Amino acid sequence: MILGLSVVLMIFSVLMILLVLLHKGKGGGLSDLFGGGVTSSLGGSSVVERNLDRLTIITASLWIVCVVALGLLLNRGA
Repeated sequence: MILGLSVVLMIFSVLMILLVLLHKGKGGGLSDLFGGGVTSSLGGSSVVERNLDRLTIITASLWIVCVVALGLLLNRGA
């Protein structure tokens, strides 16, 4: 159970990193460093940005649930 939850947590962690990097830059931040001009064609669509926000929030919520569950399992086992 702990091993499976750890693998799921790693997958959600990588997914969170990718989703955060896909967000449109609001200024001279880190996202502009990774090709801000490339995402400008997708940035014009507010529907894409809203769906990306929703997906990021859902993924972050599942990530938090995995962290809490793994913490409870490890604490109970020790």
